Amino acid sequence: MDSSDIGIAQRGPMRREGNSLPMTLADWLAYLDRIHPRSMDLGLERVGRVRDLLGLFPAFPILMVAGTNGKGSTCAYLRATLKAAGYRVGTYTSPHLVRYNERVVVDGIPVSDAQLCAAFARIETARQGISLTPFEFGTLAAVDIFQRTPVDVAVLEVGLGGRLDAVNLFEPTVSLLTGIALDHETWLGSTREAIGAEKAGIFRAGVPALCADPDPPLSLLARAAELETPLWLWGRDFTVERQAQGTWTLNMPHQTWSDLPAPSLSGDFQYRNAALALAALQRTAVRVTPEQGRRGIADVVLSGRFQTLRFSPQVILDVAHNPQAAQELAHNLGEVPCAGRTRLVLGMLRDKDRVGVVRALDTQVDDWYLADLHEERGACREEMEPALRGVRGTVQWHPSPEQAYGAACAAAVAEDRVVVCGSFVTVGKILALHGGLPEMRQNSP
Repeated sequence: MDSSDIGIAQRGPMRREGNSLPMTLADWLAYLDRIHPRSMDLGLERVGRVRDLLGLFPAFPILMVAGTNGKGSTCAYLRATLKAAGYRVGTYTSPHLVRYNERVVVDGIPVSDAQLCAAFARIETARQGISLTPFEFGTLAAVDIFQRTPVDVAVLEVGLGGRLDAVNLFEPTVSLLTGIALDHETWLGSTREAIGAEKAGIFRAGVPALCADPDPPLSLLARAAELETPLWLWGRDFTVERQAQGTWTLNMPHQTWSDLPAPSLSGDFQYRNAALALAALQRTAVRVTPEQGRRGIADVVLSGRFQTLRFSPQVILDVAHNPQAAQELAHNLGEVPCAGRTRLVLGMLRDKDRVGVVRALDTQVDDWYLADLHEERGACREEMEPALRGVRGTVQWHPSPEQAYGAACAAAVAEDRVVVCGSFVTVGKILALHGGLPEMRQNSP
């Protein structure tokens, strides 16, 4: 998940007269979209001044999660495991799929519109004219809510990069990096070394950190050495041994957890995300037992991650929006082939590697249903067409994800499958058609 892939759900006309504050969450979100000249403005100076004015210096432990892919899954494993251990957990993630409230969750329940509006009002009053982006506003609001609740521990997902992301204002108890791949090159650099250096910006001197990338960039290792950050690496300090019956063992220095259940989220890479979460918890003062870890790994529910929405025909939702994530999606589809045709609904943002995503998926797709995204950064047909040249399947174009999805489902027979991917916006629109996020409906007050 990342701060640049911002959904627009719940945003309506802004009501702002004189010095009055917006009244509803929709009004606030519309207002936040308008008060800063750019939706993306990396840097900590402005938002840091507002943090100081608000007095946001939380005393609770913070688990900070950065990386290119897998952040949302890792945060979900952390949240579920901590909840199984009896802790009151605050989780801040982005972007959302259907409702903005998904970003700020306390004890497994998204916070209310009223809580978000009150936090936004406190920030608006405190900022004294200092300009903030919507993501910066949202980050401060989440920590403000967690501090007032209060929570026992917070899981904070970095929006983009690490070094200059608003989440990095706060001091982690442990820093987690899921992996490094090419994405957001405009802001982070065009090589893994450059991107690794940005993401290593969440490291602190003497503060434990973990990296689950099988081949970590040298820039990341150099930053850890420079700060004397005690860094655990995947394959060296924590490893996974999978058993034939689906269970697995997590090996860590001076500790081994065995008989762990298969992660409840689909995909081989989820073993690495789950291992990262469990190993990170062992590097804090937060006490979690192996049995609590087993319950947490088995209980995770997270929409949009190779999620089967229905069967016959099967519908799969996946938020894959860069080449690495698309390769993982293609691998998962190849592991469970269907008897019929694979019909793929794709809608992307224009600043993503559209060619790389299409190439990664091409071997698994029989029919492409392309959708225009009518968002500020959504890719239209003219921008998507070059990426589809030479694909092996049929291609058709639709003015929206909903219409592309409707056409794919209408054409599908029982043995086919419909796959929806390309962005959080695309998947979110299809989830909304089906009533929203199952886990949020289940946990709603």
